[in-house]
Amino acid sequence: MADDDYVYDEASGEWLSAGDIAARDAADAAGPAVRDAVGNLLSDGDSVVLVKDLTVKGAGQTLKVGTVIKSIRLTGDAQEIDCRHEGIKGLVLRAEFVRKR
Repeated sequence: MADDDYVYDEASGEWLSAGDIAARDAADAAGPAVRDAVGNLLSDGDSVVLVKDLTVKGAGQTLKVGTVIKSIRLTGDAQEIDCRHEGIKGLVLRAEFVRKR
C-alpha cells in the first residue's frame, strides 16, 4: 500500500493516509511515554531519585527524599515504574514522585 492511499479508520471514523496509520501504530507499539516529576522522559534501566518521603505499605519502611533507585523498568501504565530497593520486593512507584538521576 502506498503512502498516498487512504484507509478508513474505524476507531476514529476518519479517512487517514497509510503513512499516518503506520506512524500511529508504531507509536502505540512503543508504549506510553513515562515522564518524571520535572518532565524528563524515563526509559528502562534509568536511575531515579525520590523527590518526596514515601511510606511503603506492607514493608514497614519509609523511603526518604534523595533515595536512589537503580535500574527501573517501565510498566504498561504511563505513571507507574517497577523497581527494586533493598528489602522491598515488587516495589511500584508513581513517576510523579521520582526525578531522573
